[in-house]
Parts: sequence; C-alpha cells; structure tokens
Amino acid sequence: MLGAVWAHLDSGEHVHITTLAERPQLAGAAFDAGEWPEFMRHNRVAEAFFWRTTEVFADICLVATSADGTAVADAHAVRFAAGTAGRVQQPPGGWEQVVVWAFDDTHRGVVADTAGALNISVAATWQRRGLAGVMLRALRDAVRRSGVDTLVAPVRPPAKAREPGSGMATYATEMRDDGLPRDPWLRTHARAGGQFVGVAPASWLVAGSLAQWRAWTAMPFDCDGAIEVPGALVPVHCDIGADHAVYVEPNVWFRHDL
Repeated sequence: MLGAVWAHLDSGEHVHITTLAERPQLAGAAFDAGEWPEFMRHNRVAEAFFWRTTEVFADICLVATSADGTAVADAHAVRFAAGTAGRVQQPPGGWEQVVVWAFDDTHRGVVADTAGALNISVAATWQRRGLAGVMLRALRDAVRRSGVDTLVAPVRPPAKAREPGSGMATYATEMRDDGLPRDPWLRTHARAGGQFVGVAPASWLVAGSLAQWRAWTAMPFDCDGAIEVPGALVPVHCDIGADHAVYVEPNVWFRHDL
C-alpha cells in the first residue's frame, strides 16, 4: 500500500493522501472538479466499468483530503497484462482498451505487468496549487509498491480544446524553450518522469443520435461534417442522413518507468 502521506503543496498547504484500500469509506467521495463537457459523460465503457475501479483496484486508486478531512482530489488506475499475445503496452484504443483489458484480466486471473492511469481530478478550489502533480507522483509510488514497474497513461490534455483543428501528434510534441511540452498537463507528466511515447487515436468514443447531441451541447447539429464543440479536443462528425454524430477523442500516451 501507499501508506499515509502528508504532501506539501506549492501554496504551503498540506493534504493527506492514501489509497482507497486504506480509506475505503472515501471511495466515490464527491467534490467539484470544475466544468466537464456534458457529452464526455456518455462514454459507454466508462459507464460500465469506471465505478468499479475503486473496488477492484483499490490499492492503486488514491484520495487526498484537506486538514478538515474533506476530499479534494483523487486518482484512479487499473492493472492489465500488456505482455499477452496480441497486445501492446500503448494500444490505439487508449483509455477504453486499457479498461476493458484490465477487467477481463482480473476476471480470468491473468497476472498483470502494467498499470494504466485513468484519471486525476482536483477540486476546483484546489487547482493551480501543484496538487495534480503531487497526485501523479503518489500514483506512481502506489503502482510501484503494488509490484508493477510500468505505468502508462492515456493523457487527455484539456487545453487542446482551444485548438480542435490541429493534429494531436503535432500538438503533443510542441515544446517550450526549456524542452518541456507546451501543454500544461503533458508538462506535468514530463516533470514527473513520464515519457511521450505516441498517440492513442481512438481513446474515448461518444456516439449518439442528433437529438442527444443537441441536448448535450445546446448546438443545432443541422449540417453534415465536422462540428467544433466546446470542450472537445477534435471536431465531432455529424451525419444528418444517419441521424447520429460521433466523437472519437485521441489521447496522448505517456509511459512512466518506475
């Protein structure tokens, strides 16, 4: 297990970080992590499996609480066997594929050799204090202590939504003068010791009828082709004749060797 950690933030405050195996009563603890596009809540793989991660992989799912015991951040990861025939450590299917493999391997009793980071969330009032980076480093430690020496992360860089027309591979490899990624969340992974190893072109799928998309976005969805939606990293493809629209989100693979 991770063991209780009192982490010191850039702001001078401290948070208490443990695994959910150590504090199971905090599994699913609610906090406001800020705006999240409504359409992103309708991924079917996430609907089926994400809530179970804190039960099945409690030793590599983390929670951070403030001095008064309030949950202010969490992190979720799963384990899977990347070494199985026909698999690769960073599959094109990204987030979805890692989750499906992890639960399939658990059901069949397959020994895992890789961990996959699913998310790190920080309460809106605690953001910009360095807590996301602290949680990432704590997740690395928890995975290492669990006996796995590789953590892969299909990273969703939210700032990419400001540039939906640019390719993810180009965006992910744009660097600052100091050699770190231009994107702030990718930069956090790089600072924590992660290495950019590619793009997962079909990491997160959201498909729905035009009526559903109109409800999710308050946009008309009345023309064929690519539609830029606020919060989407790439355009949504709309097909009027078929009465559906599909969002296929690419993510960025980072590998953390532990």
